[in-house]
Amino acid sequence: MMETVAVIIPNYNGQKYLGDCLKSLRKQSFQDFKVIMVDNGSSDGSISVVKRDFPEVQIIGLSDNTGFANAVNVGIKETGAKYVFLLNNDTVCEEGVIEALVKVLDKKKSVFSVQAKMLQIKEPHLIDDAGDYYCALGWAFAPSKDKDNSRYSRRINVTSACAGAAMYRREVFEEIGYFDEAHFCYLEDVDVGYRARLYGYDNVMEPGAIVYHVGSGSSGSRHNAFKVELTAANNLYFIYKNMNALQIIINLPLFLAGVIIKHIFYVRKGLGKAHLRGLSKGFSKIITNSDKRVRFGGRQIVNSLWLQLELWANCVRRLQ
Repeated sequence: MMETVAVIIPNYNGQKYLGDCLKSLRKQSFQDFKVIMVDNGSSDGSISVVKRDFPEVQIIGLSDNTGFANAVNVGIKETGAKYVFLLNNDTVCEEGVIEALVKVLDKKKSVFSVQAKMLQIKEPHLIDDAGDYYCALGWAFAPSKDKDNSRYSRRINVTSACAGAAMYRREVFEEIGYFDEAHFCYLEDVDVGYRARLYGYDNVMEPGAIVYHVGSGSSGSRHNAFKVELTAANNLYFIYKNMNALQIIINLPLFLAGVIIKHIFYVRKGLGKAHLRGLSKGFSKIITNSDKRVRFGGRQIVNSLWLQLELWANCVRRLQ
């Protein structure tokens, strides 16, 4: 009999984090789940350590680093579980996390994804991520970042769940499509969450599910050339994919302002060239993946109107 939940952990050279992550899953109050680790060609002995210390974990080994999006897609397609819980390898779950997330999805059929409240593992009184938003400046952001934990004590609707610790209704992927592998990593969770919103689903953050996160475990610091380049490319691609022509035209002045502000910010950090390379690669992604654009029927058009109001409201939230 198939488990209710499949916990999918994408891993790339995360051996030093995996022990604590997997031990926390063993302590879960909800036990009707299996764990699948999708390894992206690690060279640090991750697979052998997990085989030895956590034999209950199913391991899918990929030959190369195919990126977050492909890895989680492999895991999602491997299982027939009702829900899939995507979990970063550098996290530690409190014992009631899976139970709390399952309860939300069981109760609210309109919810596509429910995110745990992610706290900073070194400073657990501070938020790492309590839900992601997207605004008409063309920015994805987490307003909860570095805020006090006590400020996010109620369930809230968000633009998208952070896939570092979020549970998804698996069958919905068949309707809206899976994580877009063209993203490789960064913004793929915003993309799939926004796409779900266009189809009429909700994404929420559940404060009763607590996950502690190391952060930047695979790519390094919060701002680095790799991340800046990929994020800039994926952001342009995101706009092309998920907005109809009229919406792009309406938002174009704000999008341009957002690009300029970001560029000035990155220039000051010595990352201006990485940002420009990313913008160039964004246009290349649009050309290469033009067939992946959302098809706007009546439902998507109506939902995009509501989302547009949210994009403007989120500008105010971001600038605050």
